[in-house]
Amino acid sequence: MSDDRLKVAVLGGGSFGTALASIAADNGARVHQWLRDTALADEINRDHRNSHYLPEYAINPAVTASTDMQDVLTGAALVLVAIPSTAFRSVVRQARPWLSAEQILVSTTKGIQEDGFKLMSQILEEETGFPHIGVISGPNLASEVADKQLTATVIASDDPLTRTRVQSVLGCSYFRVYASNDRFGVELGGALKNIYAIAAGMAAALGMGENTRSMLMTRALAEMSRFAVELGANPMTFLGLSGVGDLIVTCSSRLSRNYRVGYALGEGRTLEEAVDALGQVAEGVNTVKLVHAKAAEEGVYMPLAEGLYEVLFNQVPARDMARLLMQGEQSSDVEFTLSREDVKEARRLEE
Repeated sequence: MSDDRLKVAVLGGGSFGTALASIAADNGARVHQWLRDTALADEINRDHRNSHYLPEYAINPAVTASTDMQDVLTGAALVLVAIPSTAFRSVVRQARPWLSAEQILVSTTKGIQEDGFKLMSQILEEETGFPHIGVISGPNLASEVADKQLTATVIASDDPLTRTRVQSVLGCSYFRVYASNDRFGVELGGALKNIYAIAAGMAAALGMGENTRSMLMTRALAEMSRFAVELGANPMTFLGLSGVGDLIVTCSSRLSRNYRVGYALGEGRTLEEAVDALGQVAEGVNTVKLVHAKAAEEGVYMPLAEGLYEVLFNQVPARDMARLLMQGEQSSDVEFTLSREDVKEARRLEE
């Protein structure tokens, strides 16, 4: 007897990939999840648990885990790629022999490849040349998704089929999926906010107040949109879930890995100690380095990113960075209504 249910493949055994696999299964899809770790795949199949990333989460028993890439991908209509950015390209290359142009390929990874400053969807395009490519991003702490807390995300793609298919496969009573056609802006928002979560964690550890947190998040949003628009994104995208929405949650919650790294730095730990204590990938650490270099190359003013770079990689104490930021340029609030150049010109006239 044939099974006509839509097949969904999830590449990656982390927390978000596991949560999405279970949601798709809850919605009636046949879900196959690829992992490198044989023991973890066996555990998911046997106990319907992922003890490494989501130990308390009961995974839908219909999710089948495997280390066999060909078996997972063959016949899948939708492929969700939930691999850390450092291994993203190598896994896509490994998957390529069993991918086809009819499949929808969607990245869930919030990171940037160092070589060429490439976003994950750009890697999908380069490695496959396929037409149905998208990204998922938004305020999506995996543990809360697993707990079925009310959550929303964004599927961004130029391709209408990609957007509607992801909405139908993942949308449910507690996980809402909104659409965007600004794939570049949505993906940049998801990657850039990780930088500022580190800054927010540092500020909390240093005992800074709610005014400071509010200032930090709004100036971070201005910095994110300034950088992204320079690279071709739509500034309006940053008013949505993948911009301000994701920034709020990741700068406010101890569930955020990047926030926890920042908090440890604010307590006086070294970067190595902070990352070791986390025990998971914090994409923001690498993103700080990449964005600092790209901003310098493009001539984009990013004082927060620059200050974080000094703390992370040049051993500047976190408290010193905070003081230096308050001595920086007082310019326009929202640059898309009043430009920094206009403020500078007015100041020159006043002098």
